[in-house]
Amino acid sequence: MRLDVDGGVAVITLDRPDRLNVFSGGMGVLLGEAYARCDADDSVRAVVLTGAGRAFCAGADLTPDAGSFDAPREPREFTAAPVDPPAWQVRKPVIAAVNGHAIGIGFTLAMECDIRIVAEDAKLAIPQVRRGMVPDARSHWTVARAASHAVAADILLTGRTFRGTEALALGLASRALPAADVLPAALETARDIAANVNPLSAALSKRLLWRDRADAERVERMETAYHRLLMGTADAKEGPRAWMERRTPEWSSRVAADWPRVGEIEERYGV
Repeated sequence: MRLDVDGGVAVITLDRPDRLNVFSGGMGVLLGEAYARCDADDSVRAVVLTGAGRAFCAGADLTPDAGSFDAPREPREFTAAPVDPPAWQVRKPVIAAVNGHAIGIGFTLAMECDIRIVAEDAKLAIPQVRRGMVPDARSHWTVARAASHAVAADILLTGRTFRGTEALALGLASRALPAADVLPAALETARDIAANVNPLSAALSKRLLWRDRADAERVERMETAYHRLLMGTADAKEGPRAWMERRTPEWSSRVAADWPRVGEIEERYGV
């Protein structure tokens, strides 16, 4: 993770280019710390989030050794929203410069930003339902807010892959540009904000735009509870394994038979 500040613009770079910036718990902690620093520093007027190399963030590490979907050792400490504070709580405009592929949490983190500029040919997806899990990072709230319930249902319930150009058409992005132009365009917008926008006006306007915070917090609790239900199960292992083996997954869960456990975990975690 890199944080560079120049001329009122902070650039946060996910910096694992050899792994396509795959997400880890440590990266989530560092990103939260970077956001907190930007929020507290009055010299920062705008923030750009981008990825090193040819990807923005290829999502969670699905290799067997990573254990991304294993049952958490400390369930009470696990959260499906691993970046604290999220981008939408930073009191400066946050621009996601999605310079390449953004998959899973890679795209749900971008959805927490205020403005998204995406590469036209980038592969984008929130495919967790195809991996035996549920989408994370409040995406059941952010996607529907950015676009519509119909778009959220399409993207979240199918887990399908789409390109940056379609993200623009769906209302999930502000602009779609050639990959080489994405970061320069984001920086140009950020510098314009830093030079011409009153910082307190922007902070207050942003607070109004993201005003339904109680809804976001409830979605976070529910996403976390459902992750706890699914992590470590046979299907949470089958999904990544089938993806790596490039075959159709063979699911073992059954909605009617397993539903009592849903009610149990909702009661346990107060959702």
